[in-house]
Amino acid sequence: MKSERDIPMIQAVIFDMDGTLIDTEKYYRIFWPKAVAAFGYHMTDEQALAMRSLGRPFAVTQLKAWFGERIDYHAVRAKRKELMEPFLDREGLQTKPGAHELLQALQNRRITTAVATATDLERAAKCLKEVGLYDYFTKLISAAMVKEGKPSPDIYLYACEQLGLAPDQCMAVEDSPNGVLSAYRAGCKVVMVPDQTEPDEELKKCLYARVDTLLDIEQLLPNG
Repeated sequence: MKSERDIPMIQAVIFDMDGTLIDTEKYYRIFWPKAVAAFGYHMTDEQALAMRSLGRPFAVTQLKAWFGERIDYHAVRAKRKELMEPFLDREGLQTKPGAHELLQALQNRRITTAVATATDLERAAKCLKEVGLYDYFTKLISAAMVKEGKPSPDIYLYACEQLGLAPDQCMAVEDSPNGVLSAYRAGCKVVMVPDQTEPDEELKKCLYARVDTLLDIEQLLPNG
């Protein structure tokens, strides 16, 4: 892991959404196994964690590797949404600690902010509006807009292109291994705010920093 002093001048900060800005990953951890169970399979907690930010075509391949060729990823995903969305509508969404404060600080410092999420744009916009974060972002980028989702670098490369910046001018903020790998492979400076799991030794090699909360990120920026 690089020291904080090694991070160059950052022109933009690109955030993952689920588990990074909004406290939803814990619900995916619950509802992926429930959805799989509806089709007669058993998903372990470890497998549910591995699904975090996993994009196409990798999510399809992963389910088939675990449960066999007959499992229909799209049907399982639809069931997961059917089970999870009403729950979230009832319970409401919560931001991760420090989200509003960090985004306001970045806005005050004229640092561009964007979102790069595995979630479709319609849901991403809905969630960000619900928690009052939507107006902070210059760009919303969905994995549906690129060939391959996380952990491939496509979504971060596309986000940087849309911002008109080189990847090394962008800090990526992620909570999960698949997200970290995506941003790292794109060449962004990756900061991990662990949500459900800590980075292992291999993942630490991809990080410029690991912080406890979003509030800690401003200190990593020049004159933070």
